[in-house]
Amino acid sequence: MFLGHGLLAFALVALGGHAVGWSRERALWLGVLAGAFATVPDVDMVYAPIGLLGGVNGLLDASEAFWNASAVVHRTVTHSLVLGTVAALAYGLVAVRYRSSLPARSRLAAVIAGGALLVGLVVTAAVVSGGLAAVVLALFCLAGLAVAVGAARRGVDAHLVGVTALVGLATHPFGDLFTGQPPAMLYPFDVTVFAERVALHPDPTLHLLGAFAVELATIWLAAYALVSLTDRRVRDHLSPRAGLGAGYAAAALAIPAPTLSTSYPFVFSILPLASVGAVGTARGRLGRFPIQRFRPTVSDWPTALATGLAAVTLAAVGYTLAYLLV
Repeated sequence: MFLGHGLLAFALVALGGHAVGWSRERALWLGVLAGAFATVPDVDMVYAPIGLLGGVNGLLDASEAFWNASAVVHRTVTHSLVLGTVAALAYGLVAVRYRSSLPARSRLAAVIAGGALLVGLVVTAAVVSGGLAAVVLALFCLAGLAVAVGAARRGVDAHLVGVTALVGLATHPFGDLFTGQPPAMLYPFDVTVFAERVALHPDPTLHLLGAFAVELATIWLAAYALVSLTDRRVRDHLSPRAGLGAGYAAAALAIPAPTLSTSYPFVFSILPLASVGAVGTARGRLGRFPIQRFRPTVSDWPTALATGLAAVTLAAVGYTLAYLLV
């Protein structure tokens, strides 16, 4: 679900911004900014590789050790709606530093206030959860600060930095409700919003396929936003090559039924089907000397995107139907 966080925020801001009158270019770039902020909470995964240091045997053991280590801090301090809201305000205040129309004293005061809020968040994590949580939250603050400063230096208004940060940070936790442990949405308050992940189906395989469908729907929404705001239509760029994805239904007989804990054979075998869009697009333009003459162009990406995504979608539908029948 890592990819879906950024894409959902991108789609919401891009489509919503264009609906309220922003230009296509502005809506797209602010959508990208929201998507960047939406990836920041997963900086807490930096701790997960610690689980691999104890020695593992095989891919399944390595993945289990990785995710067990990540559970120590993942989806806690960085996934809080409370801390995320404060952080978004802080990022907006820091971005005021680059608003040249304001007096220098006002800009300095805004930066100091934003910095104080971020420091306060780290101190709160240290008091409530200890040193490791404080370090992880400090990384979260620095990552978001880098995104905010980068946007402000390129002319994004401070209030838009704050708004896009809020959308990105506030939507992120909801994308994690279908996989793993639910986020601590109201941290540092001892209030449980979701005690367990949202079950899409009692059958663990159908639950995984449902979660995969949610991710695909998010990607389709982002693809629609990107294509439509560049004055294109998705259906104009769909190639019959996408039909190759339907053949993946045979995988229901070849790989064990996947679940959240054993999803890797399914995920790593279905995602490469997205390459049929790019491969087919490139093949038609190879000349006598392919390496020298192959030059991807901007016009290639809509066909590669739409066809590849359609192939994976057909593969998922085919696999689901085959699983139900078998």
